[in-house]
Amino acid sequence: MNRKNWELKLIFAGITALFAAFLIIPTIRLFFKSFLGEGGVTASYFLSVFSQRGFGQTLANSFAVSAASAVAAVGLAFVMAYAVHYTGLPAWCKRILRAMATLPMFLPTITYGFAIIYSFGKQGLITRLLGRQLFNIYGFWGLMIGYVIYTIPVAFMLISNTMCYVDKKTLIVSKTMGDPHLSTFWIAVLRPLLGTLAGAFIQAFFLCFTDFGIPASVGGRYDVIATVLYNQMLGGIPDFNRGAVVAVIMLLPSVASIFLMRFLERYNIRYNRISDADLRKNRVRDVGWGLGGTAVSVCMLAVFAVIFVVPLVQDWPYRTAFSFDHIRGVLADGDLLAVYQHSIVMALLTALFGTLLAYGAALITARSALPAWCKRVVESIAMVTNTIPGMVLGLAFLFAFSGTPLQNTLTLMVVCNIVHYFSTPYLMMKNSLSKMNAGWETTAMLMGDSWLKTILRVVTPNAVSSLLSVFSYYFINAMVTISALVFIAGARTMVLTTKIKQLQYVNKFNEVFVLSLLILLTNFVAKAVFSRLANDKKKK
Repeated sequence: MNRKNWELKLIFAGITALFAAFLIIPTIRLFFKSFLGEGGVTASYFLSVFSQRGFGQTLANSFAVSAASAVAAVGLAFVMAYAVHYTGLPAWCKRILRAMATLPMFLPTITYGFAIIYSFGKQGLITRLLGRQLFNIYGFWGLMIGYVIYTIPVAFMLISNTMCYVDKKTLIVSKTMGDPHLSTFWIAVLRPLLGTLAGAFIQAFFLCFTDFGIPASVGGRYDVIATVLYNQMLGGIPDFNRGAVVAVIMLLPSVASIFLMRFLERYNIRYNRISDADLRKNRVRDVGWGLGGTAVSVCMLAVFAVIFVVPLVQDWPYRTAFSFDHIRGVLADGDLLAVYQHSIVMALLTALFGTLLAYGAALITARSALPAWCKRVVESIAMVTNTIPGMVLGLAFLFAFSGTPLQNTLTLMVVCNIVHYFSTPYLMMKNSLSKMNAGWETTAMLMGDSWLKTILRVVTPNAVSSLLSVFSYYFINAMVTISALVFIAGARTMVLTTKIKQLQYVNKFNEVFVLSLLILLTNFVAKAVFSRLANDKKKK
């Protein structure tokens, strides 16, 4: 028993030390940076930022476009999730809807902006097909389209996961009782989902409010807080103190979201028993919701279609003859291939060490006899990492590790990714370990096996499918992230997303789309391989 506690305490100590060094200390330094001037503690930086011309309008812009985008994303995600869970559509159709709902996760957000430009711009693909430009792509509408595409996957996964645990028998009972259609819809579908829908809105709003990739390409003169932070730090004249102030302001929605999410937990409905009741056949329902889900999928696919078109023509939009020249040019460019290799190495290291970290943390909370406070510490770390914006974390790393051996290194980028994306992999592993037989360790101890042998021989083989899913999650997110890395990547450690940002400045959009295709195809292959391996392990 003492040996088991010693091993778990060692894991707990390692986890807390890692997050103290790479989350708590950098965030505290960032906070102090916003208050400390040459003469000591001062509020002058906050006053100068808030009195800066246009800053109030920038905040208003961020709140307005983020709220509108979150509402639209949750609504569209609900349509797709409903079509998957509450209709009689064929299984293959539901698989396509699920795949389309998560498609944007395989691309960096900065690519969304370029896809919008080349789809809806004056010479865009959709504009040329329709014969007219539908709207001004730079500003509110361009940002909203990008944000909606960006947040639909998150909203869909939250809503879809909850729908799996909603008792569909309520729907049949309400129909049998003769309730009107709207009443049935409210009682059996919307009411159980209220907490999840609100949570999805908060998550979507938070992601929009803190994203940098989309405003970097289609923000135009419609300033949002993410572009203000970038300009303060990496503009013509960097201002670290005022940049720290803007970062602290960006943290406020994350703090508010923690309290809101806890408040919304009371609205989650839990069933003592969940029945998979067969839905009544209803062709009107299936066609209506099926068309709705299909329309959302087609619209997203239409925006991203240009990524496959522009790199394969000579010179869009003037010479549209088929050509492999742009792809050959990138493949022949040693510098670009080196950047691609950096991305692969960073993603693999992030996935490997991130999976080990998430596994260790989940063992503490799901399969240990450590004190409750130890488990609360791990849970708190997961909650904080789920809400801290990537740009804020990247800026905190910039302040904390400038001038140290870690500055501009691949190691720092890997650690940043692991910390940034820790929450979801940890929850995935915790849920998996919680469902396993709780007596395995006790039985093994009685048979003379050590705790470590039990974990390696019994628990880990049964958790392989979840470990592969976590590995896949870390890998894909490391391939597409930009918000944090834009502050800490150096010239020698540049990855695909930061290279795309650099290519934007010199208007090399053909290379941008080829690199985006590389990211997309790499993530598709990774997802397919890891999903296949995970499914094989589940079957065994």
